Amino acid sequence: MAPRLDLIGIVTADMAASLAFYRRLGLDIPADADKEAHVESAGPGGLRLAWDTEETVRSFDGEWSAPPRGAGRVGLAFLCGSPAEVDTVYGELTDAGYEGRHAPWDAPWGQRYAVVLDPDGNGIDLFARN
Repeated sequence: MAPRLDLIGIVTADMAASLAFYRRLGLDIPADADKEAHVESAGPGGLRLAWDTEETVRSFDGEWSAPPRGAGRVGLAFLCGSPAEVDTVYGELTDAGYEGRHAPWDAPWGQRYAVVLDPDGNGIDLFARN
C-alpha cells in the first residue's frame, strides 16, 4: 500500500480558542473537546484535521519547543460558495476578534481571496472562484 494523506495536524497553545475558530468555519467539533489534549475532525473524503496541545507534543518529543507565533510552512484553505461569502466569512471572523491578514480581494488567478489568522497565528485562506 502506498502512503496517502490522511491527517493535517495543528499544534495549539490554547485548544478551546483554536477549536472555537475552526467551528466558526463550519467544522463539526463537539463542545466537550475543548478540554482535550488531542482532537480530530474528519472532513469530506475522510481527510482529518487534528489538534494537539503543546504539552501533548512535548510528552512524546522532549526536545520540541513551540515555534514563535505566526505563519508556518503549512496553510489551510477553506472554499466558500461564492465571492460574496468570502467577504461575509472574513467579516464575521474579524468582527469576532480574529486578526485579518489580508482583506478580501480579487486575486489575479481568478478567485476572491482573503486571509485571517487563527489563534496560533496560522494563516487561513478563504476563497471562491470568481
